[in-house]
Amino acid sequence: MNVDDVVAAKVEAARVRIQATKQRREELAAARKRGLAARHANKLRRIAAQQQTTTLTTDEGSTPPKENT
Repeated sequence: MNVDDVVAAKVEAARVRIQATKQRREELAAARKRGLAARHANKLRRIAAQQQTTTLTTDEGSTPPKENT
């Protein structure tokens, strides 16, 4: 085995490591993006549900009068 073979093997190993690192970073970025989108959607659902359950009040803090139906 000569020096050129050793250098070529090290270069190839470095390429493989770089590609694996790049792939891992891309997968983590995609997972992070999905997670943030899911968290945002959950937050919006929670806010919408909370707004539906709150009672309407006037500026004075009292509840508005009931309408005659």
